[in-house]
Amino acid sequence: MEDFTIWTLLTDIAIISALLLVGTAIRAKVKWVQALFLPASMIAGFIGLALGPSGVNILPFSSQFAAYPGLLIAFIFGAVPIGASKVKIGEVFQRVREMLSYSILITVIMWGGGAVVGLLLVGLFFTDINVGFGLVLGAGFVGGHGTAAAIGEAYAKYGWDDAMSLGMTSATIGILVAVIGGIIIIKRNTEKGNTQFISSFKELPNELRTGLIRKEDGRRPIGVETVSSNSIDPLVYHIAIISMVVGGAYWLTDTLESIFPMVAIPLFSVAFIVGLIFQNLMRLFKADKYIDQPTMDKIGGSATDFLVAIGIASINLTVVMDYAVPLIILFVFGILWAYVIFKFIGPNLFEHYWFEKAIFGWGWSTGTVAMGLALLRIVDPNLKSRTMEDYAMAYVGLVPLELAIVTFAPMVFALGFAWTVPTVLLAIAAIVIGLHVHFKLWGFHRT
Repeated sequence: MEDFTIWTLLTDIAIISALLLVGTAIRAKVKWVQALFLPASMIAGFIGLALGPSGVNILPFSSQFAAYPGLLIAFIFGAVPIGASKVKIGEVFQRVREMLSYSILITVIMWGGGAVVGLLLVGLFFTDINVGFGLVLGAGFVGGHGTAAAIGEAYAKYGWDDAMSLGMTSATIGILVAVIGGIIIIKRNTEKGNTQFISSFKELPNELRTGLIRKEDGRRPIGVETVSSNSIDPLVYHIAIISMVVGGAYWLTDTLESIFPMVAIPLFSVAFIVGLIFQNLMRLFKADKYIDQPTMDKIGGSATDFLVAIGIASINLTVVMDYAVPLIILFVFGILWAYVIFKFIGPNLFEHYWFEKAIFGWGWSTGTVAMGLALLRIVDPNLKSRTMEDYAMAYVGLVPLELAIVTFAPMVFALGFAWTVPTVLLAIAAIVIGLHVHFKLWGFHRT
């Protein structure tokens, strides 16, 4: 492995920054790209994928390039609560209750459904593959490359080394499904009037089509100064805040994992909690008025663009040909299964901004949270639906479930209790749906 230096970091940032600028130019000038409504970050990612190690390999990305998204997503979620105004607990609970239920359903239905299909494939057609094959769907589609690595490492301890490559392949396919399928879904629902912040692809303002804001269209400041530049530059001040929060979250995560080595604690969730604590301390000392939320939002948005571009560019395109047929069957099921979740659960669960939150769910259930965020920014550029904030808060309650799946599911399969995993997961889904129906919390008037 190459030595990772400050100059290696600079090279990675410089390359992906150049690709972001190229992506911006392509979005501004190429009509068919505008028609697809692809963000510059996605365009940059695809160019990086084609020219990087998985393509023609002419871009000198470092060996640590694929590790950046794990850090960037901590900046995104750590910035969410900082500078936010105080809200009523009842209002927050109503929103988070819906998102928590949705998150639980996506998690257990995708993991459980994949496990069932995998067991049926093994039992009926492919008797020579591991019975835990179906977990590849949840690991790659819902979890992404990080979770796929965790599942692969866990299965390797039980003698199934192919799980790592299969998981990475699943995560790669999932991202492509999230992007292509998401754009199609957004275009169709925009035409049907289901979006709240964009009306029609044909009637979109010039700035939303090209990504450029002309002077005559009215340019807006990205924030306001809350501190004097004679003391510290306002942007440096806000970057210092979020960097301190993420650094503290990393230290806390590292400490907890050293105490509980068998538990994988997600950094971005801890970053959100640390950011929330920091914001409340600033409010307690009446210093929160010196934090500008729009500036913090822009920092989070910047991290999102880099995350999406790097995440796509670092995809591993290795195809596991020995598993091609069962993988195709599993992926086809996963796509249809994710669409069922989007089509029938999202509209009936969310009282407000159902499409914005459901399209985020589509991106997450097929191509990780990062892809969900990318699609969300297409239909909700200013994040007015508060979907990201709701998800970050709801994820705190989702952590134990995800940790239990990643930690214990491979073990249960290896011990020979294969059907226990999908049975428990789908039973949880039935309970969540049943509770909503019983208490009449679902809005069945939307179809």
